Parts: sequence; structure tokens; C-alpha cells
Amino acid sequence: MDIDFSGKAYLVTGGASGIGAAVVHYLARHGGNVVVADINDEAGRQLVDTYPEQVAYHHTDVTDFAALEEACALAAQRFGRLDGAVNSAGIGSLGNTLEIPLEDWRKVIDIDLHGVFHACRAALPLMLKSGGGSIVNIASISGVRGDHGFAAYNAAKAGVINYSRTLGLDHAKDNIRANAVCPGLIETPLTAVPISIDEVRNDWISRIPLGRAGSPEDVAHLVVFLLSPAASYINGTAIVIDGGMGSSNNQPNLPGIIADMGG
Repeated sequence: MDIDFSGKAYLVTGGASGIGAAVVHYLARHGGNVVVADINDEAGRQLVDTYPEQVAYHHTDVTDFAALEEACALAAQRFGRLDGAVNSAGIGSLGNTLEIPLEDWRKVIDIDLHGVFHACRAALPLMLKSGGGSIVNIASISGVRGDHGFAAYNAAKAGVINYSRTLGLDHAKDNIRANAVCPGLIETPLTAVPISIDEVRNDWISRIPLGRAGSPEDVAHLVVFLLSPAASYINGTAIVIDGGMGSSNNQPNLPGIIADMGG
């Protein structure tokens, strides 16, 4: 895939690592300009060093709306416009309703859901001035279905999905599209700890028909497609990218069991 983003400018929250960084690399390598909004200053500055003309960095806590306004203002100052946003900043927290500390619940919702809203609210005025554009919010398959022990994360990502639908409805008249991307198991800093445990990794991958975890680049290719004119008729939807894991209804593999029994 080779999409030209010359003359365009984008905000990428959580853009210093993982899926966000993969999106930044693609956009910069294909002519685009990017403001990376993150709290990982070292990784953010490394991206600036790699693409000094095309990437700017702003230290941004997405729970702080004013910080996102500043990041968008930087895009206007450096690049004269803003054509879209990719919201990939997020965290997780393990715990069911009785177990999760209240402060952890609030933190996950604040970063994963409120942070997306903050970024969209800050980006939209500049996108309107640019004549429209595209917003891609990184949700998760955990927002499509439930997980064991991820109460806050499931709730936040489900919120991101439905908020993205509403965003797409509200601003289609403004030539602004909004979509959610719902990754499954992707090898990022967020998943590094659980998949470092062999039992967890092996069980997780055994549930993926393609037989592997995804890479940040796998997701970035979908994101940049949604940002591009090639996706001009895709709006207000959620697209799952999980190697086929969600295609199963979780019933037993009867043909496989029968074959193993020698039947």
C-alpha cells in the first residue's frame, strides 16, 4: 500500500510507541506532517530527530483538554492546517467490578474514553478550517465483546466505539469522517507483560485462526487507509482487525476433536 499524504497534517495521540508510532512512521514516510501527542518524551523526540521537517512533538496528557488544544495549535503553527486525528493513547487495568480500585476505574475511563473525546474536541475546529478530514479512534475487540477481569477497559473501549459512530453522524455534513479500529492481540508495550508469560501467549495465539499476534504495522495500514481518500465512503463504523479471533462463536472444534480421536 502506497498512499501519498503530502501537504496533509495529523494529530496522533499515543504516537510515541506501539500502533501510534507505526502510524506516525507511515505518514511521515509518505509525505504527511504529524504532531505526536504523548507523555513519552524520549520516544517522541526520537521521532522528531528521524523526521525533523515533518514531525513535531508535544508533551500531552490526554486527560488534560488544554494540553490537546496546545498540540492542535502546534499543528496549525508548524503545518498551517489539521486534516485528521488518530487517537491511540490508552492504558489497561485488570480487575472485575468488586476488585478494581475506584481510582483505577476512573483512570482508565479518563485516559481511554475521555482522552479520545478531548482530542476530537480539540481537533475538530482546525479540521473544519481545513475543509474536512478523517478521525480514527483506536478502540479494541474488548469494546465489542466482554473479557474476564477487564471491567474498566471493556467499558472504555465500548464507549470509544459508540462515540465514534456518533462523531461520524454528527460531522458527516462537515466532510469529516470518523471511525473506530478494533485490534485484537497486537504486540505493543500495552500487551508486552501478559504475552511474556508463555502460558498466556500460547493460549491467546491458539485462539487466533491466523496463528500469530498482530504487529503495530498491521493496524497502521488499516488506520492510514481510513485517513485517506480511498476510504471516502467509510464513516461511523467500527472495523475489527484481530486475525479472525472474533469470527468464532467459541463452540468446540468438533471436526478437530473427532480427527484427534481417530474418527
